[in-house]
Amino acid sequence: MYAHPEVLVDTQWLQEHLTDPNLRILEVDMSPDLYKDAHIPGAVFWSIFDDLLLPNLGQNLDAIAFQSLLSRSGITPETMVIAYGSYPGTGAWIFWLFKLFGHDNIRVLNGGYQTWKAENRPLAAELSTVSPVPEKAVALNPDLRVLKEEVQTAIDNPNTALLDVRTLEEFQGKIFLNRPPTGNERGGHIPGAIHIEHLAALNPDGTFKSFEELQKLYGEKGITRDREIFPYCAIGGRSAFVWFVLKYLLGFPRVRNYDGSWNEWSRIPSLPIES
Repeated sequence: MYAHPEVLVDTQWLQEHLTDPNLRILEVDMSPDLYKDAHIPGAVFWSIFDDLLLPNLGQNLDAIAFQSLLSRSGITPETMVIAYGSYPGTGAWIFWLFKLFGHDNIRVLNGGYQTWKAENRPLAAELSTVSPVPEKAVALNPDLRVLKEEVQTAIDNPNTALLDVRTLEEFQGKIFLNRPPTGNERGGHIPGAIHIEHLAALNPDGTFKSFEELQKLYGEKGITRDREIFPYCAIGGRSAFVWFVLKYLLGFPRVRNYDGSWNEWSRIPSLPIES
């Protein structure tokens, strides 16, 4: 049993509640083409690049920009949001983002689009339309993230674990996101970081592994509940996914996402790296 099983919904539950008036299904993907072809009925679309990232690939954590997204999507503080995407782990990233801005009524679709489609559940091609709602002020909760200065002081601190959740090629410095480093980008990882790719937390069908499997996966590498854990990736999305796994599925008390991640760290020459 997960520490907080209530943060997940399965595909059967969602199909039975597609028409609930207080429910908003949210698909987050790189391209609207993925959404337009076939999405969960009633789902609204957020673009990763246009809505959530800045031109430098950093996450847009401006409160006004986020409350505008909520408004156009018909999401009030009372709305239950179910998040998913075609890429494994997208829903958990969005869970972190909503929590960051104080919206607690957020759930993750276990298995995401992969499982929904594999089970031949209903899909829609027509665009979903919702009525905007008045904007309500939101404020960022700094307790859910860690900044580069504190990450730097955590190096060699036995009470803290830096967790790199990127691919092995990224960790080894061979690529930056999906290509070799260029310009002021440096390849490698933060010194002393433990490597566990974020996809290791998932079953082949895209659903989360069991509590026992997750506990073994992270515990064998020294990611234990007695330490403070700082996960990071390239732009903070995959590490938000692991933040969700550690904090809500395993119940770790001290986990904060380094959302600046390698996109920030690698570009600052004074910060140390290993490869």
